[in-house]
Amino acid sequence: MKKQVIVYSAMPNECVAELEKQFDVVTAAPGSPDFEQALPFASGLIGSGLSVDPAILNRAPSLKVVSNISAGYDNLDIGELTRRGILATNTPDVLTETTADAIFGLLISTARRIPELDRYVKEGSWTGKIGKAMFGVDVHGKTLGIIGMGKIGQAVAERARFGFRMEILYHNRTRRPKAEEKLDATYLDLDGLLRKSDFICLMAPQTPETIRMIGTREFGMMKTSAIFINGSRGALVDETALVEALKSGKILAAGLDVFEKEPIDKSHQLLSMPNAVTLPHIGSATSETRLEMARLAVQNLITGLSGKTPPSLINPEAKQSHNATFSYEQSSNLR
Repeated sequence: MKKQVIVYSAMPNECVAELEKQFDVVTAAPGSPDFEQALPFASGLIGSGLSVDPAILNRAPSLKVVSNISAGYDNLDIGELTRRGILATNTPDVLTETTADAIFGLLISTARRIPELDRYVKEGSWTGKIGKAMFGVDVHGKTLGIIGMGKIGQAVAERARFGFRMEILYHNRTRRPKAEEKLDATYLDLDGLLRKSDFICLMAPQTPETIRMIGTREFGMMKTSAIFINGSRGALVDETALVEALKSGKILAAGLDVFEKEPIDKSHQLLSMPNAVTLPHIGSATSETRLEMARLAVQNLITGLSGKTPPSLINPEAKQSHNATFSYEQSSNLR
């Protein structure tokens, strides 16, 4: 009898077909009757954005693998999954370069006011030479401070250093000697980075320690000419403090690909502010990259449900309990 897996968000047809070769596949959105009906029998979950917490897990006694189609996994209760011997996987690396492209593009768009000036032209307001009121600021040669020097943070830094001759400052939980050497990057504490950077790019993961790590105090330390970019998670920023910083001139502008609530409310003040560039969480949103992410997620799921170690296992501590369960199932099938 085939194991059952639930595909709970959109995936390329070829990836669904690959799963169907080995599993009984149920395609159903979270909360739908089909999802709720399948959950108690599901050995695997695959998709993005679902909050996999005790409320879900208590209704999924057969679950063995959760395959997250995302590099981040703040939607997964890793502690609870590990305790229950359920393997959690993600899709890192394949989205690094694409996301770095998007984040650096957001930085340039904010600095040069590209979305605002695009509207200016399309609305018919361009009737002659533009004046100083429409000027942006230079990117090349400036100082970029990166908070969170993981793989994507380093990829952003590479574009800045080698493409735009920017000075690189960074803050991270641990120092990155190889990145310091390659990028001529300087490690600083958070306060020092905030004070010295012309551009501040937030790329840290969402953890209990990083929630709202940027707020009134932090915006107050930035230069009044600073541009703030958030390419990590919306929960890391106090949006009320950000709105106030933009309104009061504590900082010059902000470029945001993520928000505390997604999709952002249509009435949110950020959407009416000309010095805030807002994107709908597009970091990895290219056809090529999303396909590679889905393929890796499928590989993670198939490998995990075969009793082997998935390529992108988040919680290796769960393997011992998972393997014991798998061995018992195998021996039961032989009886």
